[in-house]
Amino acid sequence: MNAVVAAVGIMLILSLCRVHVVVALIVGALAGGLLGGLGLEASLAAFNKGLGGGATVALSYALLGAFAVAIAKSGLAHALADKVLVMVDKRHEQGAGLLKWSLICVLLVVAVSSQNILPIHIAFIPLLIPPLLYVLTKLQIDRRLIACVLTFGLITPYMFLPVGFGGIFLNEILVANVANNGVDTTGLNVTHAMTIPAIGMVVGLLIALFSYRKKRVYDMSKVEKAERVGTQYNPKTLLVAVAAIVVAFVVQLWLDSMIIGALAGFIIFSVSGVVRWKEADDLFTEGMKMMAMIGFIMIAAAGFAEVMKATGEVKTLVDSSATLIGHDKAMGALVMLLVGLLVTMGIGSSFSTVPIIAAIFVPLGVQLGFSPLAILSIVGTAGALGDAGSPASDSTLGPTAGLNVDGQHNHIWDSVVPTFLHYNLPLLVFGWIAAMTL
Repeated sequence: MNAVVAAVGIMLILSLCRVHVVVALIVGALAGGLLGGLGLEASLAAFNKGLGGGATVALSYALLGAFAVAIAKSGLAHALADKVLVMVDKRHEQGAGLLKWSLICVLLVVAVSSQNILPIHIAFIPLLIPPLLYVLTKLQIDRRLIACVLTFGLITPYMFLPVGFGGIFLNEILVANVANNGVDTTGLNVTHAMTIPAIGMVVGLLIALFSYRKKRVYDMSKVEKAERVGTQYNPKTLLVAVAAIVVAFVVQLWLDSMIIGALAGFIIFSVSGVVRWKEADDLFTEGMKMMAMIGFIMIAAAGFAEVMKATGEVKTLVDSSATLIGHDKAMGALVMLLVGLLVTMGIGSSFSTVPIIAAIFVPLGVQLGFSPLAILSIVGTAGALGDAGSPASDSTLGPTAGLNVDGQHNHIWDSVVPTFLHYNLPLLVFGWIAAMTL
């Protein structure tokens, strides 16, 4: 069995069996390394080498966690909750329903904007979602729905709109790699190539809105403890909180560093007196603990990806899929998409998957008679597949980081499984349709 398939399979099975994701990633990586012929020592060396790749993002999230706790200390969560209780009369179900869908629409717009208008990617989640948890819990909104909404907003814009992160993925990675492997992309509209797959994502979102439409009850006491709902607030603390958030975003965009942005926001809380100097150390530690799980998963995922690359089995998987396809065009499109799904779920990044698969899939697509537009669509969709539904992807880790601050949102069963079912399956279907029709 191919080492990459085995490693990803072991990692997913262990995760679904509620083995901690970090353990699942380590065991899967070592198993893949051994099956790929690296041996235990070389597998460990590759894993250790890759750990540094996730350290920057992990530290960023730790600091964002500290910043999020400072926001909670300011009373912003309590203020939002009070505002909601004024807006919604519990006797009027229609009013609560209107607010629910308004919140969902706002979160969707913010998630989409984080990829292009304000390209901060997942950095907004630990800052925006925790203060809203009290409101979401009061309205009994299923957090799996919020995870699906956020993941949609993190993925669909970059695979369809050629601006912001989409400009990098579509133009600098997808079109460039297809062109470098022998297909003339002059005059091709990459947005046209990715329209049908993007429709698949929209279909998945609509299904998720139906699947998780019912109310779900969470333990309010845990939310109140995590979000310090009992904290007293006043106009000054709320103004400082808003100013700190704005400064954090501006600094991040200016210096392209989530670390410095979060640190700048936390310093504003400390200097303003909202966070007392003698409390700063404890709050900072508390926030880092809150995001520790996400950080360690990101670090372990980077090690896992490095082992997969070191085995050389990713290329073998792509090569063997070409042999399996033969001259069957329909089978070829399906197998290429499935291989993209496996590779991205293991590596955790669609941006890293495209260069790997394009070297084989582009010549294969030409051999099978696919049009240049169809080849763009196949490679782009194969790269995007697996970004949703991967335990190691920041498109699932990000939502979990915001929704699990009170320990009531399981990463695998509440983020990974729902996004896999609602996005990867429709994306497979619509990606195949695009390949056969373009």
